[in-house]
Amino acid sequence: MELQKPYYAVIFTSKRTEGDDGYAEMASKMEALARQQPGFLDFESARDGLGITISYWESLRAIADWKSNIEHQFAQQKGIKDWYSWYKVRVCLVEREYDFSKQI
Repeated sequence: MELQKPYYAVIFTSKRTEGDDGYAEMASKMEALARQQPGFLDFESARDGLGITISYWESLRAIADWKSNIEHQFAQQKGIKDWYSWYKVRVCLVEREYDFSKQI
């Protein structure tokens, strides 16, 4: 993924509660909704005990607009009530990146 720099990353790190209780469906819905938002660039996610979801955005304004999206706010409230025992959000400016890929 090569994005125009600088851009912003929102890093959502979380620990889940037991059971699904609609989590997977909502996570899929929120990813699809985020992809439709102006200023959205990309998305990555991994979960193995600790969950890390990173969304990439063109601007702080785009991030604020996503945070204030009504459907996203509903998912946030449901997350606090039912899905997460802990979470942390970090907003970062990405000025530089590099990667490695082994050619097989």
